[in-house]
Amino acid sequence: MSPGGRVEIGTPARRYLSGTFAELCRIESPSGSERACGERVMAELRALGIETLEDDAGRLTGSDCGNLLARLPAAAATDAGGGPPAVMFCAHLDTVPPQAPVEPVLSEGVWENANEGILGADNKAAVVVLLALARTLHAEGSPVELELLFTVGEERSLAGASVFDVDRLNSHVGFVFDHASEIGEVIERSPSHFRLEAHFRGASAHAGIRPEDGRSAIVGACRAIAALPVGRVDEQTTINVASISGGGAINVVPDACSFTGEVRSLDQERAERLVGQAVERIHDAAHLPDCDVDVDVSVEQTFAGYRQPPGGRAIAVAEAALRQCGREPRRIASGGGSDINALIAAGLDCVNLANGTRRPHEPGESVADEALAEMLEVALALVEQSAALEPSNSR
Repeated sequence: MSPGGRVEIGTPARRYLSGTFAELCRIESPSGSERACGERVMAELRALGIETLEDDAGRLTGSDCGNLLARLPAAAATDAGGGPPAVMFCAHLDTVPPQAPVEPVLSEGVWENANEGILGADNKAAVVVLLALARTLHAEGSPVELELLFTVGEERSLAGASVFDVDRLNSHVGFVFDHASEIGEVIERSPSHFRLEAHFRGASAHAGIRPEDGRSAIVGACRAIAALPVGRVDEQTTINVASISGGGAINVVPDACSFTGEVRSLDQERAERLVGQAVERIHDAAHLPDCDVDVDVSVEQTFAGYRQPPGGRAIAVAEAALRQCGREPRRIASGGGSDINALIAAGLDCVNLANGTRRPHEPGESVADEALAEMLEVALALVEQSAALEPSNSR
């Protein structure tokens, strides 16, 4: 690295990024089944002689793999006394369930799935960048102690990050590449998130002989869903119904049905008010005369929102690094959560950065090959800018 200047990502690093990214994407790793992807990551790090530890997040979250924490020591001590500063980078191993087999193809410089399903760039684009970062710093020497955290269950309400013990870290600051937008964007705000579950109980009856004696739980659930303002409620708030299940034989009035949904908002109080209104509407709809079923509704806040504080170290380092790479930082608010929500709630100063991916969680998800190289350039600049932080013994 040339201090204070842009880092040229050479051909060998670009080939590594492209080849390893495609390989990682082919390893399907929906939440709960991250082991194969985790083993591949650990194999890469072991080849560099980098120690990797696994915690018990698998047992706690129902995954077949725990969170992985790898450390690369700094090349030399600082002049300020104590050890060099420590810096954490985080990416998640899991994806949403693939709708089709993942076969990455590169077309006109853009990676996509050849089949009609997700690619897995969320978040394997970041995973491969962290591996390439470790390779580069292992070869050239790192001015900081590098900590790499690979989490599980991010797509299930940040499950792995939520149970990770941040006291295991030496890092002063942390960085996450987990926002599907143009590189250069810095996520300043992220929403609070609530999970809703509604369980409806009616009465079964023969649908052809005495349907009037039945009370359809499915009708109750559908009335309740129709009463909710599903979609974008306002600029800061959304409501979604994600799944519904119930019923059985075609000739039986269904006596059970349930659905799950979410409320998320950049405004915590707004989210809480909407959750309360949603619960009221669900109960009111279930007791309409034409369905009149019993309903139980449970609510869980799965993660808290955040707003980056003025003068935060992580966001200052991030913006300096982006400028070093020739990109003017742009602070944005996001409607999505990421591991950073859990890490900030646990007390770590960290920031989420855009990674250049597009259409996450959808068929047609993609990332430009050049974006992988740009992310690595930003990561190297983050390391360089972090080297000026206080030594690690003062965390």
